[in-house]
Amino acid sequence: MEMFKKLSLLLIMCFLAAGSLNAKSITINADLKNIKHTSKGDVNKLDSAILGGGCFWCIEAILNELKGVEKVESGYSGGNIKNPTYQEVCTGKTGHAEVVKITFDPEIISYGKLIEIFFHIHDPTTLNRQGNDVGTQYRSVIFYNSEAQKKTAEEVIKNISDSGLWSDPVVTVVEALEAYYPAEDYHQDYYNNNKEKSYCSIVIAPKIAKFYEEYKDLIKN
Repeated sequence: MEMFKKLSLLLIMCFLAAGSLNAKSITINADLKNIKHTSKGDVNKLDSAILGGGCFWCIEAILNELKGVEKVESGYSGGNIKNPTYQEVCTGKTGHAEVVKITFDPEIISYGKLIEIFFHIHDPTTLNRQGNDVGTQYRSVIFYNSEAQKKTAEEVIKNISDSGLWSDPVVTVVEALEAYYPAEDYHQDYYNNNKEKSYCSIVIAPKIAKFYEEYKDLIKN
């Protein structure tokens, strides 16, 4: 009889322990599910835009200062070979343009506003050229990743053309995005890492100063 009581007590303790472990497992799984859901939600609310307007060092340095912009990355799009190098793109034979990939929060800054600003920070009227940078790799181009982006880009171009902001016709091309390749590491955040170099101080710095003056309300604190 005493043995039976001990066995019964042991079985009850095992059952309670198992129940406790199951409850703990359910709690952990629920926490993990919440973490995944939150992370996914944060990613889903972000969008991206890919723009080319001359040297990507200039465009990257300026757009990276905007509120709502999470990241700006220099890269290549619009060409006919995979994973091009900077040296290959510079020949003008690969068909790629120097571009920037902007990851942004559309609840803070819209795609349309980004495109509008884009037309204020480069010359969209010079074919395959920005200042002394000449070649198809420096063309003015918008690569859209949805029909909504295409429509918005075309509307902004029309508005810019009608506004008289530029006296010459806008030659910016709107193309569907087929592939994007990040540029080499040394191109990323180039201006901030090379402010002492002549191109940065003579070409990029004045553009940033003008941008700060015109869009001070949109600059990150």
